[in-house]
Amino acid sequence: RTKMEYEWKPDEQGLQQILQLLKESQSPDTSTQRTVQQKLEQLNQYPDFNNYLIFVLTKLKSEDEPTRSLSGLILKNNVKAHFHNFPNGVTDFIKSECLNNIGDSSPLIRATVGILITTIASKGELQNWPELLPKLCSLLDSEDYNTCEGAFGALQKICEDSAEILDSDVLDRPLNIMIPKFLQFFKHSSPKIRSHAVACVNQFIISRTQALMLHIDSFIENLFALAGDEEPEVRKNVCRALVMLLEVRMDRLLPHMHNIVEYMLQRTQDHDENVALEACEFWLTLAEQPICKDVLCRHLSKLIPVLVNGMKYSEIDIILLKGDVEEDEAIPDSEQDIRPRFHRSRTVAQQHDEDGIEEEDDDDDELDDDDTISDWNLRKCSAAALDVLANVFRDELLPHILPLLKELLFHPEWVVKESGILVLGAIAEGCMQGMIPYLPELIPHLIQCLSDKKALVRSITCWTLSRYAHWVVSQPPDTYLKPLMTELLKRILDSNKRVQEAACSAFATLEEEACTELVPYLAYILDTLVFAFSKYQHKNLLILYDAIGTLADSVGHHLNKPEYIQMLMPPLIQKWNMLKDEDKDLFPLLECLSSVATALQSGFLPYCEPVYQRCVNLVQKTLAQAMLHNAQPDQYEAPDKDFMIVALDLLSGLAEGLGGNIEQLVARSNILTLMYQCMQDKMPEVRQSSFALLGDLTKACFQHVKPCIADFMPILGTNLNPEFISVCNNATWAIGEISIQMGIEMQPYIPMVLHQLVEIINRPNTPKTLLENTAITIGRLGYVCPQEVAPMLQQFIRPWCTSLRNIRDNEEKDSAFRGICTMISVNPSGVIQDFIFFCDAVASWISPKDDLRDMFCKILHGFKNQVGDENWRRFSDQFPLPLKERLAAYYGV
Repeated sequence: RTKMEYEWKPDEQGLQQILQLLKESQSPDTSTQRTVQQKLEQLNQYPDFNNYLIFVLTKLKSEDEPTRSLSGLILKNNVKAHFHNFPNGVTDFIKSECLNNIGDSSPLIRATVGILITTIASKGELQNWPELLPKLCSLLDSEDYNTCEGAFGALQKICEDSAEILDSDVLDRPLNIMIPKFLQFFKHSSPKIRSHAVACVNQFIISRTQALMLHIDSFIENLFALAGDEEPEVRKNVCRALVMLLEVRMDRLLPHMHNIVEYMLQRTQDHDENVALEACEFWLTLAEQPICKDVLCRHLSKLIPVLVNGMKYSEIDIILLKGDVEEDEAIPDSEQDIRPRFHRSRTVAQQHDEDGIEEEDDDDDELDDDDTISDWNLRKCSAAALDVLANVFRDELLPHILPLLKELLFHPEWVVKESGILVLGAIAEGCMQGMIPYLPELIPHLIQCLSDKKALVRSITCWTLSRYAHWVVSQPPDTYLKPLMTELLKRILDSNKRVQEAACSAFATLEEEACTELVPYLAYILDTLVFAFSKYQHKNLLILYDAIGTLADSVGHHLNKPEYIQMLMPPLIQKWNMLKDEDKDLFPLLECLSSVATALQSGFLPYCEPVYQRCVNLVQKTLAQAMLHNAQPDQYEAPDKDFMIVALDLLSGLAEGLGGNIEQLVARSNILTLMYQCMQDKMPEVRQSSFALLGDLTKACFQHVKPCIADFMPILGTNLNPEFISVCNNATWAIGEISIQMGIEMQPYIPMVLHQLVEIINRPNTPKTLLENTAITIGRLGYVCPQEVAPMLQQFIRPWCTSLRNIRDNEEKDSAFRGICTMISVNPSGVIQDFIFFCDAVASWISPKDDLRDMFCKILHGFKNQVGDENWRRFSDQFPLPLKERLAAYYGV
């Protein structure tokens, strides 16, 4: 450079002071740590403080490495926080020192300098440091190993942190030079450098970076050349690359697929678990590709045993899981073991004819049987791969699995037997049909395993049995349901916490499947669950709330018996009184109470007042805290809005359960004012829950809602935005409920909502639930204000009919169809073109009320008379046979 090199020398006294600080900051004592933090913050006032830090890192070779590295990491944090305030001289000094020392002889110092470089680069400085990339790339060619490795380490970090900007016009496309350069190093003699080279290129696969796509064939060729590399880190990066290429460039892998599968089979058995795990991801990714079946069918006989073998606990797992500790129920949980729970806000949905088949909700039975260890490991990945492959191959998998299962399930070694039970659970969904003949023998065997002496066997058995709950419930109850339930309830009271947890979760799944089949055993079930209250430590209590809530959802009003209420409510209310308003444990408890209140209906009356009051307070507190925070963000911290969301959802549960009985509580509180604020909250989940509550209060005590309608309707209108599916869904449903109560007085509000609703019902890819609620609300608006809605009939009749043909006969469907009939009589020409869809929708009714049936009859006969017999015959010849027969039988057309 032409300008004078920046000359800076540290002041000896200042240097000693900083070294002293660096030494102190390595002390384990927290109060010392705090003092050091404060001193560092003060030193940031001095412009050349950062010069001292870089000096210690790069020049002060007399100091020990940890101290020098620490100095660099503190500098990195300063770069993160204050880089834009560094004086120019300081910035230049730091940059040149970094580049001059990237080849330090110590790996720790090299790595620290690399971290510092990428932090500066990601502060938008790739543009303002044009010599960085060319310099690092030229250092790759250095004869000196340290320089080459240091430069590659820095480049790998930059590729990870700044992949997007590297592939943009901002920098004149450096990757066109960098990627071919990296590829040359795949054959380098040093394993560390080969590993960096592959890792760098891997950053650009998923984004299909043009510069890489140009060299894709040479990339793949070079990967194959590294297939047998002796360095695990290289093998791991090769596997990772192939997994990503499977997603983005299947076309290029196809010609080599046979060899790749063979290779991945070997790698999935690699003695380095990290390599095996990366390789195992390959099967998960392949299963999502349409060609999976063709590619793998020849290899199943080799692949299945490999996956099954990977499903055994490793010795490390067992140590980490304390697999030899059988009884730990008395040991309190450590707080960090408790995963944060997410509250699923209330969404209003319709009941379907093919009930029990729900797409939305099958995320509860994933393989989370050992969530305390490193979350993702070979066992889980193998089990997940077997699960997805079972869904691809279905029963074709069984010839490969059954012989293995026989051996595993009855094996004397518990680790092997345990893995067999996991295999059986993993294939449950995909191979259910083919497994049915074996279940009468297997289920009793599993029920026996529930009392195995090893806790880890008992816990996995709970999970596997829950995966077959659907079949168990389909058999006569005394055969399997009763013995299974009896044993699971014992496991809920197991002396091992992991088993308690698995049993509670499995029981919740069984409750969902069995529903009212459980009614005869309610006393026995409640007895167990209530006893568990006194026994459980913190983490499992949260799962117990869920099991109780699910029980209430499953048996509904059958829970409303004085003796059951007497058992269940006192422990719940006792917990409720113990918990403070800011305790997150309120979430699952509130969710549980919401289900219980809805099930108990009037039975909940004695408990409703304090519960209602507290919910209103939680909402009020949260809103107040949010207002303070918005006014003075540095003074007040933002509230956790989940408290408010869960409280709104419980109020919905109370309104649904208590119906008109909630009227006095509403009258004596300011809930409607609070809801007015919640409906305008910027967080979608808050709006979603407040619209659900609005709909429920509209049904329960409209007299209190009515005075606010003029304020609420414009807000509902602006929330008919399908970008936020659940918000839009609940707002739509609430509008429908309001229109039924308002009747003709709904008229002035129709223009605020109708156009959006018609737009939503015509949108492609709108979720089923939203379509159904939109159709019902349009029907209801037409029912109360036919003159206003009927002119639009032609724009929505077709999607309206198709979305409502599959829902059950109920009040909502009834009022919606009355609305459509009324609109047809106002505007008959609006339905002419799509009349066949109307016929089909009418035929979907099993037993309409008499007067609704007459309305259908009148429209069908009116249409037939208008077009004449000949035309009607031609028209009805297009009908599928079942439709033709139903209309003839029910309506005589």
